Amino acid sequence: MQKTETVVQLRDCLAPFHTAHKIVALVPTMGAIHGGHRALIAAARERADIVVVSIFVNPLQFGLNELPAAYPRDPEGDERACAEAGVDVVFTPSVAEIYPRGFSSYVTEEVVSRPLCGVARPAYFRGVTTVTTKLFNVVQPALAFYGQKDLQQAAVVRKLVADLAFAVEIVVVPTWREPDGLAAGVRNPLLTATQRQEARAIYGALEEAKAMVAKGVRSPDRVVAEATHILSQHRRVRVIYVAIVDQVTMEAARGEIIPGRSVLTIAVWIDEIRFIDNVLL
Repeated sequence: MQKTETVVQLRDCLAPFHTAHKIVALVPTMGAIHGGHRALIAAARERADIVVVSIFVNPLQFGLNELPAAYPRDPEGDERACAEAGVDVVFTPSVAEIYPRGFSSYVTEEVVSRPLCGVARPAYFRGVTTVTTKLFNVVQPALAFYGQKDLQQAAVVRKLVADLAFAVEIVVVPTWREPDGLAAGVRNPLLTATQRQEARAIYGALEEAKAMVAKGVRSPDRVVAEATHILSQHRRVRVIYVAIVDQVTMEAARGEIIPGRSVLTIAVWIDEIRFIDNVLL
């Protein structure tokens, strides 16, 4: 496994692979590698000759009341996890490397990023699209891998790729879940036993919504109401949003749920820890 920290090092490392027409895949992360990341790497390993994992806590993705310094970090564990997963190249740039002094060029997507997480975290997706554009320019991947849990992020990046004509296929990998159904996330280890018990309501709400649609319910309002009711039974859970949207456009469902295209998406606080999750209906 090769380790790179600068754009020049990464380009030099990848140049022979591009010259040899190898299929290069990118798995962008902010580190604290967990089971979900490993699932992305495994999926990339199946389809690509060269797998690149970027590890960068992007300060542009944090709001005014969110501190990048508080984001979980485990550089030694990340390096070990990448090596064990068969990653070929790890890119661990500094903030100054990605956003050097005088940096003033930002990329925005202004439709898919607006609803859901875009309401509560208006700066988040500008950070995603800006750093993604830079990573795509440097890595020049044929494939880039995202998790289903981060569905809106994947949809925003897919729109970015379409609008700016990047030659990258966006691959969405099913959400990797822990045994109790909680979607893998960097903040899961921060949960107390009580908070963990409360967090299980998220998966319970998703499963009930899926069951309702399987039984023939097509009313978005009915499904959203039931999912919200399940969440509201847990006193540590505070709902940010519960919505049924189109998985590509993120537009709210109008009329009936479309099985195979509509998604129930949830964002909640468990005390002071924010969680998102979703399920394809």
